Amino acid sequence: MSQAKPTLDFESAIFPHLNAAYNLARWLLRSDQDAQDVVHDSFLRAHRYFASFDGTDARAWLLGIVRNTCITRLRSSKREERSVDGEESLQSPGSAEHSPERLVLLEENLQVLRGCIDALPVEYREVVILRELEELSYKEIATAIGIALGTVMSRLNRARARLENCVTQKTGMALR
Repeated sequence: MSQAKPTLDFESAIFPHLNAAYNLARWLLRSDQDAQDVVHDSFLRAHRYFASFDGTDARAWLLGIVRNTCITRLRSSKREERSVDGEESLQSPGSAEHSPERLVLLEENLQVLRGCIDALPVEYREVVILRELEELSYKEIATAIGIALGTVMSRLNRARARLENCVTQKTGMALR
């Protein structure tokens, strides 16, 4: 009976963050299958070490595990990072007000942005994904990655500058 409660606590604390875990792994590894494998391994690791979780921020704790598992996989494989074929599409706002031309332009811009994010070094890509897509606070990112808050801010600033430069070069349009 005492085993049921920890499992329930694990499920309620960790399972809501499954999509965020996959999203981070997918962007870092650039592979659907590798991301699924890493998320699976990370959930097993999180379950194994759940007793050591302090209970403060399950999302940051889990994303830290996912991030570390991704970095370990990238280091151990020593393979060249592959680019995304566009299998995963970002959701574009659908509205009857958008003309077909506007939707095509929007999709092209999303492809450029996706390519620019994909071209970032891992340490910049991870902070952009955690902040802009997963909407973690700087403090949560620092906890998840295991770096100082100032380093998070510095990396995010540099990543945003690189993204803006990349998008401007490819489209002739500034992000702002």
